[in-house]
Amino acid sequence: MAIAKAERLMNLALCLRGASRPLSKRELRGSIEAYIEAAGEEAFNRMFERDKDDLRELGMVIETVESIDGDTGYIARPDSNRLPPLSLDPAEAAALGLAAKVWQQVRLAGAAGAALQKLRAAGMPETADVEAPFSALEPRIPAGEASFEPLMIACRDRRPVLFDYRKASAARPTPRVVEPWALECWRGHWYLAGWDRGRDDQRVFRLSRITGKVRSRGGDFTAPVPDRVTVRESVAAWAGEHATGHARIRLRTGSGYPLRSRATSLVEGGDGWDELELPHGHGLGAWLAEFGPDLIVLEPAELRADVVDRLRAVAKG
Repeated sequence: MAIAKAERLMNLALCLRGASRPLSKRELRGSIEAYIEAAGEEAFNRMFERDKDDLRELGMVIETVESIDGDTGYIARPDSNRLPPLSLDPAEAAALGLAAKVWQQVRLAGAAGAALQKLRAAGMPETADVEAPFSALEPRIPAGEASFEPLMIACRDRRPVLFDYRKASAARPTPRVVEPWALECWRGHWYLAGWDRGRDDQRVFRLSRITGKVRSRGGDFTAPVPDRVTVRESVAAWAGEHATGHARIRLRTGSGYPLRSRATSLVEGGDGWDELELPHGHGLGAWLAEFGPDLIVLEPAELRADVVDRLRAVAKG
């Protein structure tokens, strides 16, 4: 199905771009095999309108021209569908080439590669392929969550969404209606910032805790979008990055590597447990609770009580 649609779009694009004059729908239907085989005029009209919208979304400029006889014609003039001359220096071209390699998620990787090919065709220097200055480290951004793509589109289109979200301290997800603002990757995880209509406040959501499908909702945003959305700062505060003290925990040997990377001190025990000291700030309890039976909070007492309460809430369901 995907191959058939891609072929149909390509044929339509070639017809519109290669025409010396605007072509009517009747002429286009007689020129493209998929349109000839359409089951009836109504089916063809729906297919043509969808294809035309898809080509425009991909960036093709399609003009609609009214003839003297009142017929509507369509054409994609070459001058309107040509990138302007590019003037990138080697460093800028190399940065674009590196950026195109960042995405690991299949669809985004394909889109980045296609964009790079278009830029090369328009004259971008081939030095984008030179890896010598960047060969030691090559960044990668994972985007494997099923919710990533629909949320990315919803942020772009300013469209409210509905999804089920499971908090770290809850056993079951709850529905959330959110006006999405921005997505950001922080320490290997993707987060969404937006306006939570049910809480009547801004919230940050970790994509790995979204369950089921992300569904679009109609209507406009009800809250203003900030000029600067501080996703990373919000998550850092929530995760205890802005520490106001220290916490001591016991961690089962061979587990909890994210905690070990943040520890200010670590004493290995001979009983299968290690003792760690961590920066303690707002939201640390929610993070520690995720490690379940592999972790015991020693102090402070209020942090221990917070983690125990969260684990009890999960156990009760």
